[in-house]
Amino acid sequence: MTGSITTPNQKNPHRTPPPASPSPSPSPCAVELAAGEMAAPMPLSAEDVLRVNGSRRFAAAMAAASPFASLADALLAARRIWLDEVDVSGWLEAFAAHPAIGTTSSSVSKWSKEEQSAALSTATDSTAQELAEWNARYREKFGFVFMICASRRTAPEVLAELKRRYTNRPIVELEAAAQEELKITELRLAKLFSSEPTVPSTTTEGPATQSDKAAGSSNRSRPPITTHVLDTARGSPASGIEVHLEMWKDSSAPPSFSNKDFSGWATLGYSVTNNDGRSGQLMDIVDNIAPGFYRISFNTSKYSPAGFFPYVSIIFEIKENQTAEHFHVPLLHSPFSFTTYRGS
Repeated sequence: MTGSITTPNQKNPHRTPPPASPSPSPSPCAVELAAGEMAAPMPLSAEDVLRVNGSRRFAAAMAAASPFASLADALLAARRIWLDEVDVSGWLEAFAAHPAIGTTSSSVSKWSKEEQSAALSTATDSTAQELAEWNARYREKFGFVFMICASRRTAPEVLAELKRRYTNRPIVELEAAAQEELKITELRLAKLFSSEPTVPSTTTEGPATQSDKAAGSSNRSRPPITTHVLDTARGSPASGIEVHLEMWKDSSAPPSFSNKDFSGWATLGYSVTNNDGRSGQLMDIVDNIAPGFYRISFNTSKYSPAGFFPYVSIIFEIKENQTAEHFHVPLLHSPFSFTTYRGS
């Protein structure tokens, strides 16, 4: 469900990274499911999936991957397809399939009405007006609808989140919107697999992924550390860039600004970015990553021989209390500048 009323702005259709939402607030959209609710594998048609997610590419891939032995399998497949196979155009197509919060048209689906019911019931006239105004401002800035999994969120909560995310850079906000769409997709898949609507949880979830929570499992669907590269000079994904992931193995001293000895790094894996700028798997898929210092390096000289930087290395620390979290460390690169941030 969403909070805007527009179609995607196509001025920069390729200007995006793969998804990872930077939104720090816990979501009430995690789904509680009873174990063993399916007696037989469930096939899904593309038409079935389009009720869940408006991306035709996502729907076709999910239909091709079915039947699913359980909801857990379907959720893992959905996360993998949405994050690894659906491109930016597919994300925008899915966003555009949602109505605005407060829309009462007969064309609004039953699921959308259910998802926005809490916001509708708590919206005063002034709040509804402010939501409409901020939705328009958001649409003008980002060129796509404000995506939020609004189940059990009040109108003031939705408005506060809209205002907070409005300050994001476009690239960061696109990832946030894609993650909200994924939460909605998971919620609706649960409804498809259940004879009765699933009750959203209101408890605060830990750092495990939403699909893991919904499936009742802590198994990840991707490695704990991932990356992508965006060519900001061209406004498109950067393909063909070599990527190396290393971990600091020298227990005598951590890497630091004053410690210029880099012999303590051990390679975990390497890959090359694909046409969407996404790297392949850089490490094993494990439930809990070892705490410590990690370095992810990009061979930018081969990609941009005339550029200023021969390579880019990003060093970051994973602390003891973060070992179950996901770390998405993208590179936004141009010949004479680069930046990064922690996604999810």
